[in-house]
Amino acid sequence: MIVRVVGHGQYRIDSSLLQQLNAIDNQITEKFESINEEEFREKLKEMVDLILSGAEKVDDEEIVESDIIIDPEISLEEAREIFKGEGAFPG
Repeated sequence: MIVRVVGHGQYRIDSSLLQQLNAIDNQITEKFESINEEEFREKLKEMVDLILSGAEKVDDEEIVESDIIIDPEISLEEAREIFKGEGAFPG
């Protein structure tokens, strides 16, 4: 799976990392009705940090389509539209 982190580039996500990201994604999705902006920012930062530290960066010269795009600056309201159902990360 290829994930683009806006402002950082694209990353290859292996199945182990995907499970960790999905767990965070599920925490966000399950709490959307009661989550506040600060909690959301913390979880989103946790997700982005995990990608940046644990995934393989795709070479800037390589052109591949992103399966998921994560914007670290997304608002909670915008995120509510994206993290519906299964959330950003399926599974």
